[in-house]
Amino acid sequence: MESNSSKHAKRVQIVQVKLVREKSILYKERKIRSPHDAYILMKEFIGDADREHFVVLCLDTKNQPTCIQVVHIGSLNTSIVHPREVLKSALLSNTASILVGHNHPSDTPTPSQEDIEVTERLKEAGKILGIDLLDHLIICSDSFISLKEKGYI
Repeated sequence: MESNSSKHAKRVQIVQVKLVREKSILYKERKIRSPHDAYILMKEFIGDADREHFVVLCLDTKNQPTCIQVVHIGSLNTSIVHPREVLKSALLSNTASILVGHNHPSDTPTPSQEDIEVTERLKEAGKILGIDLLDHLIICSDSFISLKEKGYI
């Protein structure tokens, strides 16, 4: 016969959180010195995707990329992004700062209101965690826009 205390007990899982390295790409520049440098790396990583891919690029204290992750794959023209998903790999990889970016399959680099709002939320969340958001890039096939250069960061 079960006791009253075990009948109402809640099993708590013991876990371990890990960053899993799937593969790597070679970045010959070593450092991100400008939005254009980040664009080149993100463009190579995203390729010619037909849906929005939101990526986070994690950097060390010398602005060297340490990891890149697709945080969300959206529809043809939208991608719902939450700061916890963006900052998860940054926390696990001991990142100093991040750059984020997403492609616009429409090939129009103009930021949407949602793009601007996501940038602001990521900036604030990063500030709380001590991870600087350096830029948010909107990537098109032959061009990009830096939200920092446009004054949103």
